[in-house]
Amino acid sequence: MVGVTALNDLRLAEHGAQLFRGAALADLPELEAAMDALPPDQAGIRLHGVAALHAHLAPTGCIGAIASKAIGAEARPVRAILFDKSAATNWSLGWHQDRTICVRERVDVPGFEPWSIKAGLYHVAPPIELLSRMVTVRVHLDDVPATNAPLLIATGSHEHGRVSESSVAQVVAECGIAVCLAEAGDVWAYSTPILHASDAARSPERRRVLQVDFSADELPGGLEWLGV
Repeated sequence: MVGVTALNDLRLAEHGAQLFRGAALADLPELEAAMDALPPDQAGIRLHGVAALHAHLAPTGCIGAIASKAIGAEARPVRAILFDKSAATNWSLGWHQDRTICVRERVDVPGFEPWSIKAGLYHVAPPIELLSRMVTVRVHLDDVPATNAPLLIATGSHEHGRVSESSVAQVVAECGIAVCLAEAGDVWAYSTPILHASDAARSPERRRVLQVDFSADELPGGLEWLGV
């Protein structure tokens, strides 16, 4: 397992994750204000049309700048979710990859399947090559010590392509685990298909995380990103 003292040494290209300490600290009051209007005590809220976020997600914003540096100047926010873990919503999540993207409407294109609808929005699993070119940015609005359900990642697992369910445990064991501790205002960037998990908090306090997926790709065949 990667120790806490090694977290600063993780690099996105090599390990699939990188910590940007305090990268959103100056913008934290504005980000919190944008989230305050959302319903409380919901595990995950998919965000669309939250105008107050746009400046922060732009290439010159505290979040968008990290994505642009990772995948290029064409990076755009394509999906955003607010995770709000607390004593009332204290869930755990087993090891898995994020495999779907959010699009404007259903258009059947070879290699894009299966389809699903989440929170009334169209989602589809694209080819793993597209996911591998994406980056996921997680902005911490609250402190995340070891007792408050930090994200766990299998370092380097982003290089294993699509991992079958039967192979997940083996890949995690081979890669090793990093515990992604954070303070409010910290930003973690991940290769989107990295294997990750989260335990229930041992001492649950509020743990709000704004997660934004970025891509620099255009979608084929008439598919369009829904965007943020």
